[in-house]
Amino acid sequence: MRMTDQINAEIGLEDPKAALVQLRAFIAAGVGLEDGRLPPERELSDQLGITRSELRKALAMLEAEGQIWRHVGKGTFVGGRPIDTVADIAAMARRTSPAEVMQARLSLEPEIARLAALHAKPEQIALMRACMDHQRSARTWREYEAWDNRLHRTIAEATQNALLLGLLDTLNAVRRAVTWGRLRPADRPMPSPDHHSFAEHESIVIAIENRDLAAAAASMRRHLQTVQVKLLNPE
Repeated sequence: MRMTDQINAEIGLEDPKAALVQLRAFIAAGVGLEDGRLPPERELSDQLGITRSELRKALAMLEAEGQIWRHVGKGTFVGGRPIDTVADIAAMARRTSPAEVMQARLSLEPEIARLAALHAKPEQIALMRACMDHQRSARTWREYEAWDNRLHRTIAEATQNALLLGLLDTLNAVRRAVTWGRLRPADRPMPSPDHHSFAEHESIVIAIENRDLAAAAASMRRHLQTVQVKLLNPE
């Protein structure tokens, strides 16, 4: 089974032959997206089994939706357009501490989870669960982190609020520059089966699925507080 067919089944897509659906499925799978960047057009069209013309139309639609953005000379990236330049992100990162990053996350993401519980579509909840499944089977910390980022972004997408999604994308760009490597144990090849995030993510998604706004916000807050402790007070 091709990767796109597998992810289609996971999130309940009904038309796997459509170029746009194929592209969405590829992005949802997240496999092979180096730093969130899509493969070159020729390679991507071959992987999806569609023409480059069909691919360009699908890319244009996703760009219009704010699901991808293009950087001239560097490629196409998943997510909303972050701060205009890498230099801007680097400058902000130099003025930002890990503690400030966590304060910002605790201010923003519980409310994102609350709104996701109100507005999430069934296919978005299914994608959250697919992300969690991929997290649990991750073989490296890099793979785990990619699915962790995808899960948190899917929760933000479920708010149906483009501004909140853009704020999260910008926050994440700064976060990666400030905290990169601090939570990744150098002596372990992959997250342990009892890693705290597995149960915490499950609690968040269950609350969203149950349309329990207060529980979704509280679960996200507890999760981020655990991350905060491990980030600022490593053992």
